[in-house]
Amino acid sequence: MILRTRLLTVTTAVAAATSLLAATATLAADQLMAPPVNTLTPQDSSGLVAKLTAMEAARGVAPELSFRVSSVHPGAAGQKIVRTRHTYKGLPVFGSESVVVTDAAGNIVSVSTADRRGQLAAGLAPTSIGDMVPTLSAADAIAVAAKSVAPRASNRWPPSAELTIYPVMKTVRMPSAAGKAEADLNALDVEEVVDRYELAYYVKLRLAEDGKPVYFDTIVNAKTGAIIAQWQALKTVVGTGNSQYNGQVPIQTSQTGSGYQMLDSTRGTGGKFGGMAITNANHSPANNPDPGAIYVNGTNVWGDGQNYNGGSTTNANGQTAAVNALWGLMNTYDGLKNTLGWHSLDGNNTATYIAAHVDTAYDNAFYDDSCKCMYIGDGSSFYSLGSIDVIGHEMSHGVTASTADLVYSGESGGLNESNSDIGGEMIEAYARNGGSGAVIPAAGNDWMMGKEISKSGQPLRWMYKPSKDGSSPDAWSSTLKYLDVHYSSGPNNRMYYFLSQGSNANPSSDYYSKYLVKSPAAMTGIGNDKAYRIWFKSLTTKFTSTTNYADARSKVLASAQELYGAGSKEAIAVQRAYAAINVGADVDESGSTGGDLTITSQPASVTVAPGATASFSVGASGGTPPYSYKWMRNDAPIAGATSATYSLTAQLSDNGTMFNAVVSDASSPPKSATSSKATLTVTAGGGGNELVTNGGFENGTTGWHGSTGDIGSFSGQQAYEGTRYAWMGGNGFYAIETLTQSVTIPSNVTSAMLTFALHIDTDETARKIYDRLTVTVRSGSGAVLRTLATWSNLDAADGYQIRSFDLSAFKGRTVTLSFAMREDSGKQTSFVLDKVSLLAK
Repeated sequence: MILRTRLLTVTTAVAAATSLLAATATLAADQLMAPPVNTLTPQDSSGLVAKLTAMEAARGVAPELSFRVSSVHPGAAGQKIVRTRHTYKGLPVFGSESVVVTDAAGNIVSVSTADRRGQLAAGLAPTSIGDMVPTLSAADAIAVAAKSVAPRASNRWPPSAELTIYPVMKTVRMPSAAGKAEADLNALDVEEVVDRYELAYYVKLRLAEDGKPVYFDTIVNAKTGAIIAQWQALKTVVGTGNSQYNGQVPIQTSQTGSGYQMLDSTRGTGGKFGGMAITNANHSPANNPDPGAIYVNGTNVWGDGQNYNGGSTTNANGQTAAVNALWGLMNTYDGLKNTLGWHSLDGNNTATYIAAHVDTAYDNAFYDDSCKCMYIGDGSSFYSLGSIDVIGHEMSHGVTASTADLVYSGESGGLNESNSDIGGEMIEAYARNGGSGAVIPAAGNDWMMGKEISKSGQPLRWMYKPSKDGSSPDAWSSTLKYLDVHYSSGPNNRMYYFLSQGSNANPSSDYYSKYLVKSPAAMTGIGNDKAYRIWFKSLTTKFTSTTNYADARSKVLASAQELYGAGSKEAIAVQRAYAAINVGADVDESGSTGGDLTITSQPASVTVAPGATASFSVGASGGTPPYSYKWMRNDAPIAGATSATYSLTAQLSDNGTMFNAVVSDASSPPKSATSSKATLTVTAGGGGNELVTNGGFENGTTGWHGSTGDIGSFSGQQAYEGTRYAWMGGNGFYAIETLTQSVTIPSNVTSAMLTFALHIDTDETARKIYDRLTVTVRSGSGAVLRTLATWSNLDAADGYQIRSFDLSAFKGRTVTLSFAMREDSGKQTSFVLDKVSLLAK
């Protein structure tokens, strides 16, 4: 079973080779970034904070708000990028920050901001923060977080807990999208706003347990000890060397005594080893790997080019993984420096290292922020995990950590992973074309992450059509933020492919997007080099830690306009590429070819009795008449339904079905517009009254509260009926999810029967309860009135089971139906819920 939010730390197999020839490349005349910069002096920092504070005061912001400099890295020639955190009465506001570009004189050139201060900025101290004095100590918060994820684990790196003001966010619709169906929302139809503030600790745990690293970031309420938020934090994927995947390749080594070592002192300075190094972890356990010593050899010919056979890690076969790693590290360094002017991972030329042969048959590779280094395993289900795109991917996590530091959860986490996939592909293109030059070559990468390491030949991810993996979506939706970051990266990966390579107008093509509705139907790409420059500028100078998809579109477009002009083909390509993943509207590439086709009259929802006729109509204007119509039933075309009105004889089985129309004009290529969805409700006379709203989940989250991201249609599970359901659990890590709905049972009914369809599957093998779903009836205050049933991983079975409960004892009352799932930190269990009904007679 495929996990709904699978822990997919990037796994891949690696190849590389060696040579004493140092790569030399001519720097581009218009490089994006300047050489390394000095950190700010205390006087510079205080001066910049004073300037920013003065700017805030000029627009009436409360004096309790200020700034704290968090990092500095190079910008364009003569500029620095200074990242500052927003503070309130000295405490940082989580996720609220400014990216400040300054010139050589320290003047502010531009500011990119994620402002989550809300009522704080107005000088109103929210009551939820209270006196801003924590009840818990930092040690208490660490203990709470550790108990929630791995109570038996040991610390790999020292834990930390920072007192912060945590804005609890909620998603609200823009006024223009008030009437849209959930499935029709565009990323620009909603925005994240502050719901409330909590005084909290931001706890970072870097633990080791059961043979694997357990890295979590946790937000702990500093007053109550409750866990507010939690997410995974582990970021997962000149001599002659015989590389496993690339044949003989040049690698830069250095002499030591009468032999040679895998220490490249020509790339990077400082760090643990004083240069770029490859070390031998020699099967050190993955839960607490020791990088070991730098690889040494008596000659400057390394490796045998074969997959590791499980024997010595220092003979020719054992050296091959190290060859793979060094060649990948060199090309990552050169690709960033020679094309963008970015030195090493942090822009300041700090050296890093990669440790090969972690654990035994370890199917993983990961980047560790604590040491700013990478670990790669030998693989069991995979070949050795050191392919060029995997090395580029993991090293790109280091670039993200040094710049935007995108929070590894929700949409920002998806963008974090996507940046690494983008970096992996661009470094692959650079390496495959000789690893030199001042541009990213137009071809050479395969747009598939980790294909070389796969024993089945199937890559980890397809950037051009992410859904080919069965779990990643191709486009943005309101549920994207609830996915594992390796899946929520999918739409942005596809955006980047379209930006670079363009799309296809054939609906049957893997390179087609239904959201591209302007001319031409197939958008034009701008190539790897320009796409990467635009993306990298956005990451380093505009993105903040909480940038989401809508914010990314705005900032990537601004970068394209700054680099190539407001009306440039590059800026247009950005708009079209994001439109292709349902983020923003599509635009014509070369000016409008006529008036837009628009829906002027949307289909209306109807309620009828069985056997009655239900009709839906749509109106359109603009474009080039005459129009053609295609009606859809639950997103599937209805054969023969080609008029402006569609009618059917309703049956009970049609209850909850969604209908909408696609209208096309007569232009070439035709323009299209899609209506909103209407719901058909079929009620049986004398059969009782349905008290549950949207019990089949076909109308999205309507009527439901709590973990509404569980509602949808996902790869890996099927609906009991229709296309949507609620998938609770299926995470494979500690999680609590709830779905609730308030219902009023009339006092004059004789019966009230609750029924629902439930499917349970699990990866747990022990005959012990680990994961649970509890169904209760609660009062308006949340008190449990009755526990109806509890199911666990021991109740897993094929298919759905219908569950029924008599609730007539609650007639005359308003109660809340509650479905609560708790999953532990081990293997996944999925509780899939559909067709919830409370029928009163």
